[in-house]
Amino acid sequence: MKKLVVLTGAGISAESGLSTFRDSGGLWEGYDVMQVASIDGWHRNKKLVLEFYNMRRKQSADAKPNQGHIALKELEKDFDVTIITQNVDDLHEKAGSENIIHLHGKLNEAKSSFDPSLIYPVKNNEINIGDKCEKGSQLRPNIVWFGEAVPMMDEAIMHVVIADILVIIGTSLVVYPAAGLLDYAPDDSIKYIIDPNIPELYNPIPNLNFIPEKATTGVEKLLKELKNTY
Repeated sequence: MKKLVVLTGAGISAESGLSTFRDSGGLWEGYDVMQVASIDGWHRNKKLVLEFYNMRRKQSADAKPNQGHIALKELEKDFDVTIITQNVDDLHEKAGSENIIHLHGKLNEAKSSFDPSLIYPVKNNEINIGDKCEKGSQLRPNIVWFGEAVPMMDEAIMHVVIADILVIIGTSLVVYPAAGLLDYAPDDSIKYIIDPNIPELYNPIPNLNFIPEKATTGVEKLLKELKNTY
């Protein structure tokens, strides 16, 4: 069975109604992204950051997977699929995908701001000032913010380096280190980028195919192509 690795970004979640900050000049639901999605922003105003993620969590709870998510689950019938996502929502889980690596954390989890190994499910979709871990430290969203390391990056690279097929969906390929995953794919692997706006690549990538579509229609096209090819 061929190893198929999928990197998904905000574009696939946008079709389920979850907004992306890069479409609005760095604003996210009216918030400056560096105020609510950076470690410096957390230290400046914890209450604002918690309120922002409480709002996002409630939006995500109501969101449903779209045809793009569902088609990726369908690929598991014929391929060994690993999904690496930059998204913090659980839409891939809701669609039933089994092997998912969340590069930037999970919206429905809280973690200790003192000991990052202490992770808890979020109760009632909210984390508030005064909610503490067992060591007495304020809980924060289990999200990788700007200015923080990406702890799941090494595991993601381990999958990409053995991929027979690499598919990139709905990402601008400008947020590093995730954007650099394409460079780890074997030269002889088949690669696809699915996005209405094909990103500009600075290095030539062998065996690269473009599907200039949004995720829902683009993944359906990919599904048909792969089933006809393999």
